[in-house]
Amino acid sequence: MDLHIEHHPEQGRFQAVVDGRLCVADYRLDGHTMRMTHTGVAPELQGRGIAAALVQAALDHARAEGYKVQPLCSYVQVYMRRHPETLALLA
Repeated sequence: MDLHIEHHPEQGRFQAVVDGRLCVADYRLDGHTMRMTHTGVAPELQGRGIAAALVQAALDHARAEGYKVQPLCSYVQVYMRRHPETLALLA
């Protein structure tokens, strides 16, 4: 799937519009810690890798900026456990 992900730092959000539906990965910055607070994908869009792509974009951004990540969202917690290469980002 070719997913166009946008970063809106003023909203603390990575987002993509898929089939007219907004999909998001929300975060809050606290100093050098990116607190991942929410991932949202409409039920009819689930299972297509959208949430994973959004979270990966957020984690790539955190790595590039030198941030640590606190996964408050349960999806982000599971994603990071499934992708051990991301665990070095944990706050």
